[in-house]
Amino acid sequence: MKRKTSVSRLKSALALRLLSLLLFLAQFALVPQAEAQDTNLTRFTKIAAGWDHSLALKSDGTVVAWGYDGSGESTVPGGLNGVVAIAAGGGDSLALKADGTVVAWGNNGWGQSTVPGGLTGVVAIAAGGYAQSVALKSDGTVVAWGDNGQGESTVPGGLRGVVAIAAGFLHTLALKSDGTVVAWGSTAPVPAGLTGVVAVAAGGYLRGDIDLFGHSLALKGDGTVVAWGYTEQVPDGLTGVVAIAAGAFHSLALKGDGTVVAWGYTEQVPDGLTGVVAVAAGRFHSLALKSDGTVVAWGDNGDGQTAIPAGLNGVVAVAAGGFHSLALKSDGTVVVWGENGNGQGMVPSGLNGVVAIAAGENHSLALVAGPPAIVVQATGNNILLSWPLWAQGFALQATTNLADQNSWTTMTNVPITMGSQNQVTDAVSGPAKFYRLKR
Repeated sequence: MKRKTSVSRLKSALALRLLSLLLFLAQFALVPQAEAQDTNLTRFTKIAAGWDHSLALKSDGTVVAWGYDGSGESTVPGGLNGVVAIAAGGGDSLALKADGTVVAWGNNGWGQSTVPGGLTGVVAIAAGGYAQSVALKSDGTVVAWGDNGQGESTVPGGLRGVVAIAAGFLHTLALKSDGTVVAWGSTAPVPAGLTGVVAVAAGGYLRGDIDLFGHSLALKGDGTVVAWGYTEQVPDGLTGVVAIAAGAFHSLALKGDGTVVAWGYTEQVPDGLTGVVAVAAGRFHSLALKSDGTVVAWGDNGDGQTAIPAGLNGVVAVAAGGFHSLALKSDGTVVVWGENGNGQGMVPSGLNGVVAIAAGENHSLALVAGPPAIVVQATGNNILLSWPLWAQGFALQATTNLADQNSWTTMTNVPITMGSQNQVTDAVSGPAKFYRLKR
C-alpha cells in the first residue's frame, strides 16, 4: 500500500530506528573524611533521537530536548519529572515515568501523542518512525496508538508474555519470553518456526514520498541471525553472532571471534578485518571498532564518511549517521567526519567528558558524564582526593552538614596534576567532612 507523507528527503533505517542507550554513570561522591574508601552515587541516563530532534534524560528524572520543533516535539511539557525512559519518533516524543505512566508531546496528527486514558503499569516505550507509539506493560501486554494505516497500531489479539518491543517505520515487533517474535503492520510475516530469539531490531526506508520498505532482524541465543522483510537473506552458515546492526539496505553481524559479516546493498567487509568489538551501520556505510582502539570504515564515501581521520586511536565507541561518522575516545572527546550540511559533523567547542554517542540521519548526540567519583586515600594526618583530568569545569566542594544544601563551600586548595588525575590534599581535623564535585 502506498501513502503520501510530509517527509522532504529520504530517511534511512538508521534515522528511523530509535536510538536508546542505557548508561551507568558515577555522578558524584559524598565521602566522609573519616573513611578512606569510595562512596559512589550512581545514576542512569538515556538519550533518544528522532528525525530532526533529540532527547536527553537527566539523572534527576527531567528531560531536555533540542532540534526541530515545528510540531512542538522539542518543547518538553512544564513540570515533567520522575522520568525513567524516553523515545523519539518522527515528530513526537514519549517519556515513561517511574509510576508507570506515559507522557507524550509533539506531532499529534494521527493521535500518536494522545496517550490512551488509564494507561498504567508501563515498563518500556517505543516510538515509530512515522506516527505510531507503543508501550509494554509489566503484565507482558502491549498497547499501541497513533497512525494505523498499515495496521501498525493494531496489537494482535491475545498477545501476552512480551519482554521487549521495537518500532520500525510502519511496523512493530514484540519479543516474547518464550523466544518467539510477533510482528504487525507493514511488514513481511515472521519466518515460520523462529524461536530462541534474544534481541530484535526494526528498520525501514522511505523512497521518495510514497514507498516504504520495512525490514526486521532477530538475534538468536545460539548466535545466529534471522532477517525478513525488505532485506537480502542472511548468509548461509552465519553463526556465533554477538551483535547486529541495520543500515538502510544492509545489515552487519559481529561474531564472537571478532570478525564481521555484511550483507545487502553494501561493499564487502575489508579483507583480514579481525579484532572487532563493535559495529555501526549508516545509510550506505559501515564502521568497525577494533580492540586496539582503532576504527575501520567501508562503503559509500561520497561525503567523506569512510575517510577516517589520520592518527585516530584510543576509540571506545562508534556511531554512524546517514552520511557522517562519530568516534568517542577514551579521554571523553569526540571526533566526527563526513557530511556537515546541518552541523552534524562539527563537534561543539569544548566538548569533553562524553560517555556515549549516537547519530541520527542529520544530527549527532553526545551524552556528557556528570561529576566522576572522587577517590579517597588516607595519608597519615591528611587525606588525598583524586579525580580524572577530563572532568574540567568541576569545582571541589566540602561540607560538614549534609542536611544543609547551602553549606557546601568551594575549596581553595589548588589541584595538582599526577598522571591522568587531579589531586588535592586536605587535613584531617574537626568533624566529619563530605566532598563532592560540582559544576
